[in-house]
Amino acid sequence: MNNGGWGSDSSQRPPRPNVRWDGGPESKGNGSNRSRTSGGQSTGSTGAGGRRNTPRSGGARTGGSGPGGRRPRRGGRITALVVVLLVVAAAIATGPKTLLDVIFHPKKGVKEVTSQIGDTIVGSKPVNILLIANNARNATGPLSLGTAGGQADIMIVAHLDPKQHKVTLISVPRDTLIAMPGWNVPIPKIKTAFAVGLNQSPAEGPKLAMRYVSRMLGLPISDYVVTDFQGFADAINAVGGIQVDVKQRIYDPLHSGANLYPGVQTLNGSQALAYIRVRQNAAGNTYRTNDFQRQQAEIQVLQILKQKLLDSTTNPVKIRNLVKVWQKDVATNMSTQQLVGFAMATSGSQIKTIFLGSVKDSMDLANAPMPGVNAENYLTGAYYDVLDPNSITKALKIVGSTGSDLGLPPIPAPSQVPITVYGSQLVANELQQAGFPVTYGGAGATGSQIQIYYPPGKMPWGWAIARTLGTANEWVAPASQSYSDAIVYAP
Repeated sequence: MNNGGWGSDSSQRPPRPNVRWDGGPESKGNGSNRSRTSGGQSTGSTGAGGRRNTPRSGGARTGGSGPGGRRPRRGGRITALVVVLLVVAAAIATGPKTLLDVIFHPKKGVKEVTSQIGDTIVGSKPVNILLIANNARNATGPLSLGTAGGQADIMIVAHLDPKQHKVTLISVPRDTLIAMPGWNVPIPKIKTAFAVGLNQSPAEGPKLAMRYVSRMLGLPISDYVVTDFQGFADAINAVGGIQVDVKQRIYDPLHSGANLYPGVQTLNGSQALAYIRVRQNAAGNTYRTNDFQRQQAEIQVLQILKQKLLDSTTNPVKIRNLVKVWQKDVATNMSTQQLVGFAMATSGSQIKTIFLGSVKDSMDLANAPMPGVNAENYLTGAYYDVLDPNSITKALKIVGSTGSDLGLPPIPAPSQVPITVYGSQLVANELQQAGFPVTYGGAGATGSQIQIYYPPGKMPWGWAIARTLGTANEWVAPASQSYSDAIVYAP
């Protein structure tokens, strides 16, 4: 394990202060092959209000793997339980015999004794640990940029409360739109902070990520654990593989590489990694075709791994092997003593998961001016998750949030956003029922994607409309002409 440093491979992090992330091919979000004009519309003919007569296609999101854009969405929330398992495994490998008794030979009263020992080591105050999965390809370590940007593919905050004997895992949507004023980051997402930090000299990926995640959640964060996809695969291999019940045929040669048939089977590390990353199954069924199904698979695999680690029949040597391989796959600023202490203090704790946001928060934002969002005051088009800070604060009140701050203008109430709707009467009715002042303009919408155009400078109007419709595929752009209303084309 790398304790206390921001990374050791300086050759992978050239000194580029205030580096600009162009995002590569995926900076265009779901339409990397569809260029966008500076006004927000895609190239081609446009109708009234800047409406594109040939709308961008919807469906699965594609693109490359640049730090700012959206690659096949979320490689899996593997970090949360992996790190929890890491803490347990680290404690097993280095901790006192008492913890071994708890895991392999549970006895009455041992849980309480172990918890008390842990409290003595780390204290009884809650702590928040940022857990990051770095998806860099060909990386030399968890804090390496590798050949694919070194972005924080998964970000989870583990809230450990030794006194209450509770663990809360807070899943942070990696594509959350945030403001990063002063940074040359065209696509400012919460995951971008890690990649930008890695490019500083000295590298400070975890430090910058902790700063922005802390602001987003309204929670103090001073500790981190970073792993990578190789760390997940190594974990599976170290325990001899896992048995997984594959419900239906999976074939995904273009993205995860998964090629599995139905039935219970033993998967090695690379197979298990491919299995949890599938969200674009090409086998012709509806199994594993979206992010939510992929998330369920991740939880399924991690539960299996956890059960195997905690099973009294599991050879302790395999767990020690797991700890050994994680020494190269995991970086943290926490000492072994702290890891052991937290493992002991929270041994047997109730684990709760809080997922921030939902599919309704996801939308396709076009290029547009946006004061304060970055050094350029200009937002580059991509898919973003636009979350409501009030909802975040409310959800995290139980863990002590002092208030979420994304650095963005507030999302207006529906009553403040007048809309003219063309096309679907059902969409017009839905928006009206949600409280928007709606004028129905009649027919005139084509294509399959809802298109939302807001008056110049009124981007939050588009956010409010898209979040209400919640298709996760709305195109939100500034109007090319000056209108007093937002314009919605709904096929």
